[in-house]
Amino acid sequence: MGATGTGKSRLSIDLATRFPAEIINSDKIQVHEGLDIATNKITEEERCGIPHHLLGVINPNIDFTATNFVDMASNAMDSILSRGQLPIIAGGSNSYIEALVDDKDFRFRSKYECCFLWVDVAMPVLHNYVSERVDKMVENGMVDEVRNYFDSNANYTKGIKKAIGVPEFHRYFREEPYLDKKSRAKLLQEAIQEIKRNTCKLACRQLEKINRLKNKKNWKIHRLDATQVFLRRGKEADEAWEAMVAGPSTEIVAEFLYSNYVSSDQVPVTKAAIREYIAQCLVA
Repeated sequence: MGATGTGKSRLSIDLATRFPAEIINSDKIQVHEGLDIATNKITEEERCGIPHHLLGVINPNIDFTATNFVDMASNAMDSILSRGQLPIIAGGSNSYIEALVDDKDFRFRSKYECCFLWVDVAMPVLHNYVSERVDKMVENGMVDEVRNYFDSNANYTKGIKKAIGVPEFHRYFREEPYLDKKSRAKLLQEAIQEIKRNTCKLACRQLEKINRLKNKKNWKIHRLDATQVFLRRGKEADEAWEAMVAGPSTEIVAEFLYSNYVSSDQVPVTKAAIREYIAQCLVA
């Protein structure tokens, strides 16, 4: 779990390469086909060969509801578990995760134990990073990618067109043919700034939701502060990620698995036992 841009996908890959696991996407926009740049989908290369479920599989013009997610995610979990693998659910749509975990029939809680990992970054630092990320998305071709979805009569409340980065360009695409170069550039920058503002607002809403789940619903959520990672660059940033996020998460997940599935009442859960278990998973 975590706000947009905090590194949820990166952590899911780290864990899936350290434990026998497959990943289920819980981002309500990334579940749709298309707009890979605008929705910041993890690339094939970044997936490191780890199987991903519910990623880019739904028609972009169809709405995907929380009920749809619960049904498809439940099927994916059953399939993953049947292969002896660990399901890792990763994504920013916390309302979908809540619908899955706290379903009214108590189906999820009656079948599964759950370990929640929250990658957190101080908001001022995250806002700066999000701004830089939007600029990179523009450099990578987001404008032309979104242009292919432009429709003067578009409904921005349905399907993939709800994605941040689509409605913000509507005015620019509509007026672009009639403007001179300077006016086009100005309007484009206005659209990009609006995308940045709306992304930051989304991050704040996501953070509020996680805090509500943690404090009001008493979910046991492990918080991992990745702020220092985002304040560093290159090798130092990678080292900070391992020390502050990936490493601690690996131990948390190992203890969770060891406590629930490996140990018995007669076998104490010690740090040494957990480290040995991690080593066995890495070798496997």
